[in-house]
Order: sequence, then C-alpha cells, then structure tokens
Amino acid sequence: MLGALFGDIVGSVYEWHNIHTKEFPLVVDHSTFTDDTVMSIAVCDAFLEGMDHHYDDNQLKETLIKKMREYGRKYPGRGYGGMFAQWLVANHPKPYNSFGNGSAMRVSSVGWFYNSLEEVNHYAKISAEVTHNHIEGIKGAQAIASSIYLARQKKTKEEILEYIKQTYGYNVEESLDEIRKYYSFNVTCQGSVPQAIRAFYESTGYEDALRSAISIGGDSDTIACMTGGIAEAYYGMPKHLQELALSKLDPDLITIINRFQDKVII
Repeated sequence: MLGALFGDIVGSVYEWHNIHTKEFPLVVDHSTFTDDTVMSIAVCDAFLEGMDHHYDDNQLKETLIKKMREYGRKYPGRGYGGMFAQWLVANHPKPYNSFGNGSAMRVSSVGWFYNSLEEVNHYAKISAEVTHNHIEGIKGAQAIASSIYLARQKKTKEEILEYIKQTYGYNVEESLDEIRKYYSFNVTCQGSVPQAIRAFYESTGYEDALRSAISIGGDSDTIACMTGGIAEAYYGMPKHLQELALSKLDPDLITIINRFQDKVII
C-alpha cells in the first residue's frame, strides 16, 4: 500500500502542471499527500477493524463510511472532488452513482488483504459502492485491486493484462507513446484506470512505473497512486523510497501503515 501512497506524493506536484517526460525530480519540497492517500488510509483502517471484529458486509460498509468521513474531516483541503466533499459532510451520506477514479485510487489495501480473486473483487466492490456505486466506479476499484492481487501471486505482466482485458473490458493494449499524443485530464475510472495499468505494464521497476504513469499527464497523482500500488506488489519498493514516503506522512497515517504491514506479508 505504501507504494500507492508514494505514487500520490510524487504525482501531487504534476496534477495541475502535467509533464510528458520520465525525466523529472521524483520528490521536491512541496511534494505532499493528497486525498488519494487520506482515503487509502481510511479504507485500510476500516478493513483492519472489520477483520479484527469479523464484521459482515453491512457492518463493513458502515465502518467504511465512518472512517472515510473521519479522515476526510481530519485532513480537509486535500483535493477532494466536489461531490465527494459534499458526501463527507452530509447528514445522511448516500452513494451518488459516481464513476470517478476515487474508488480505484483508495483500494490498494484490498488487493493485499485477501487471498483469492473472488474475495478481492467482492471487497473491492464493497469499498467502492459506499460512494461510487456506478458500475464503472465499481469496475475501476476491482481492476486495480485484482491487479495488485495478481502481482502478489507472481503472475506475469502479460497474464495480468489479459485478465484485466477479459474481465473488465478495458483497452490496455495502447502504448504509452500513443496515449501521450492525446491524453488529457480525466478523472473517470474508464479514462484513467486502463492507463495506470498500462504504465505498470511498460515499466522496468517500481520507480520507473511512477515515472511512466506521470509522463502521460492527466490526473497525475491518482494515476501514479494506482500504478504505484500495482508496481509495489510486483517489484517491491526500494527501502530508500519507503523511507522517503514515510517522511512525507503524518504520524497518524503511519500508524495505520504499520498496522497494515503487521497484517500482511510484503
């Protein structure tokens, strides 16, 4: 999961200042975590509680809502989308049929917590549909979580790409060189999840995956977050980058990361 959070941090300075090269400073003084990190931690915290107390699906949904709203209020102004920001403060929060990539950027821990594709897809759906209950919002979360799971299982990149193509119907065959020619800011799952997965596919290592993701432009922090989650599961994350990521996070967030790492084998 830390690999996803670091992708968010690296991409944070390029979201509104897109670049189309892999040559750039990985972290600068004003690199910071955004809503992608905050909600990834919230989802992780909810699942940790759910597993500790053996919650059923409805209890888990209630906990997801509670945790996401708690963290969102604790960390305001981190780049939340308009509809999600309203959901955070609503008296009676309900899902709002979103197909934005918020469901996919926050799901990385789910790909680590469970040990079958069936479970990963089931719980990725639950994590999404408390807000993003549109089929595309659910599918985006499932695609990222299942990619992480398959990477953990030492599947080849070709096997991962084929599963994504066959299961979710995404076009993941277009090269990054082609994508860069036309790609623009797109916060939908269907307009960013396939590109994030392709960036992982073409990468040569964890850091190169982040550079590849950011080099296409668009919603850079979220694309790098999604790519980074898969790349960490596939390549591992270099120790010096783990330390750099942690240096950019608050102690309360690190506490959840530590609990997550105690729960799973990375």
